Amino acid sequence: MTSPSTPVVTVIVPGFDVAAYAADALDSLRAQTLADWVAVLVDDASTDATGEIFDRAAAEDPRFRVVHHHEQRGLGAARNTGIDLVDTPFVAFLDADDRMTPTALQRLVETVDASGSDFAAGAYVRLRPDAAGGYTAGVVQPWVSAATDPARIATTIDEHPDASGNIVAWSKVSRTDLWRRTGLRFPVGKAYEDQVVAQQMYTRARSFDVIPDVVVEWRERADGSSITQHKDELPVLRDYLEALAGGIAVLDAAGRTRAAASRVRLILSMDLPPLVQLARDHPAPAYRRLLGAFVRDLWARADGVAMDTRVSRALAAARLW
Repeated sequence: MTSPSTPVVTVIVPGFDVAAYAADALDSLRAQTLADWVAVLVDDASTDATGEIFDRAAAEDPRFRVVHHHEQRGLGAARNTGIDLVDTPFVAFLDADDRMTPTALQRLVETVDASGSDFAAGAYVRLRPDAAGGYTAGVVQPWVSAATDPARIATTIDEHPDASGNIVAWSKVSRTDLWRRTGLRFPVGKAYEDQVVAQQMYTRARSFDVIPDVVVEWRERADGSSITQHKDELPVLRDYLEALAGGIAVLDAAGRTRAAASRVRLILSMDLPPLVQLARDHPAPAYRRLLGAFVRDLWARADGVAMDTRVSRALAAARLW
């Protein structure tokens, strides 16, 4: 591994109007058991104190570097800005409203450094509002466990197709060379921008590692402003379905049929039911039409996958089936 005096990993931390949470995210970096990191903090033209919090962190700790976008460009563009500035062997991501667990960087960097793989992925949990006015971390969900437990070293998406269910950018540490060598970039102007990139990572990596350690606590904001809390909005639904379909298309194009089938099964069992419930009472017919077209396309390729009876009934009730 690189000399202890030299940073080994760059953590890219994008943020837009997350002043209420940014200090928590930066504190989680300061608490890392691996101290040899640097962070690129990308303020995406925030209108609150996010940029000031980033600037103050950089003034107090030289491991932080700040970039300010003059106009909002979105999460994908903010991550791309950070990628262009990476000069360490490894790169990681942390959204500025989430928290990294204390041993996350050490476990992921040591794992991928020892294996020679292109990246390592860990588990994650939801950080939800609690009755005391704070946030409490939940448990590892089944689809996350299926992707990361047990540990696998130097595996591939053909050998471990359920890894495709780990579709977030911030649960991984990767070799910077993977991004340079394969031209990986995040889509700009889209929500759920990491879903397609995750599948590109799985299909372009020579090998990757998974570990069951929880590496990130993913915040569900109490004020309901997280993008994942707005799936009842038609533009958000459109981006969400496009990302789901786009991820499957990446796997298909690479000939990773087992991984594509795994994604279809997971989407049918996890993503589809809450969307169907939203569509059932949604006032916009376009919402039902969009979801209905997606469901029909998805079901057409779900060879031998049994649809849950409750989901089938809900589809009918929502006039999607």
